[in-house]
Amino acid sequence: MQNTIKFTLLGAALVTSTFISAQTIRVASWLPPTNPMNKDVIPAWGEAVKNATDGRVEVEIIYGLGHPKTMWNLVEDGIVEASYSYHGYVPGRFELPQIVEQPGLNVNAEAASYALWNTYQEYFKDSGEFDDLKLLALFTHGPGQIHSNFEINNVADLENKKIRIGGGVQSIIAEEFHVTPVGAPAPKVYEMMQQGVIDGAFLPAVEQRVLRLAEVTDYLTLLPHGMYMGSFSMFMDPYFFEDLSAEDQAAINAISGAELSVLAGKAWDESDTSGIEIAQEAGVNVKKLTADDMLSKAFDERLKSVPQHWIDSVDAKGYNGQEALDHLRKLAQEYSESHGA
Repeated sequence: MQNTIKFTLLGAALVTSTFISAQTIRVASWLPPTNPMNKDVIPAWGEAVKNATDGRVEVEIIYGLGHPKTMWNLVEDGIVEASYSYHGYVPGRFELPQIVEQPGLNVNAEAASYALWNTYQEYFKDSGEFDDLKLLALFTHGPGQIHSNFEINNVADLENKKIRIGGGVQSIIAEEFHVTPVGAPAPKVYEMMQQGVIDGAFLPAVEQRVLRLAEVTDYLTLLPHGMYMGSFSMFMDPYFFEDLSAEDQAAINAISGAELSVLAGKAWDESDTSGIEIAQEAGVNVKKLTADDMLSKAFDERLKSVPQHWIDSVDAKGYNGQEALDHLRKLAQEYSESHGA
């Protein structure tokens, strides 16, 4: 009996020792568990981290830590080890990644995310935007579409409507279409639509499922490539990263960057398909436009001047905005053609 007890205690000590030695990357998340970031991206990356480090580093998702605009601060202050968020929620801080948000890219989120990561590394890596953070990925959600309680047959139908926007290029688009912009994080849209606070929202199609907008939306207008993309970053506490062994640092670097960016973009693309299906099943009037439709052409005409706002703003910072945007579009098209994305 005494030997059995000793063996059991030894086993418990070994388990405890293993638990203590494993380091955990707690990723703060502000989106619901059904969002592709929490359902697919972070779990897949977490599994890759665990495998690449032979179990020495694990990943855990933490919910309920506040507004998406505070995620960078949570990581900078060491409250959590990592997070992700949407750049439009913090005007003025992350202007350069918004290169990918500009209309006219005409690819899906997978190709856009690949192009964004690589363009940022080539043109903006030393900008200082991510000082005090370790950048893990740059990516986009799927094309931004129009969820509304009114039908859109002409661009003029948007005028004076109360539309939720998430910041970034959406602010410029709101001006171009003369809508009344209402700023709010995405998780608030269901309640705002339900209560009639807004008439619609600019969001990717996936939110018909994830945010359950199919329950409160009458119309979903799908432009061939949307009106815009939405830029995100995923980031880590650099001090936590530096405390890892050189071997584990190298392992995490190898499965982040372009690889993680593409993984995130692809997950958003796949989720958009499910969002459209849910909308159709719920009886939402889904209008799928083609590039040849007069309404699509009218949207393109109104949107074509939007990128110049971003170009002018980054030119003022000493960058060549047009050159960087041309490079991004070239990379995105090449990736799309070679990967069928």
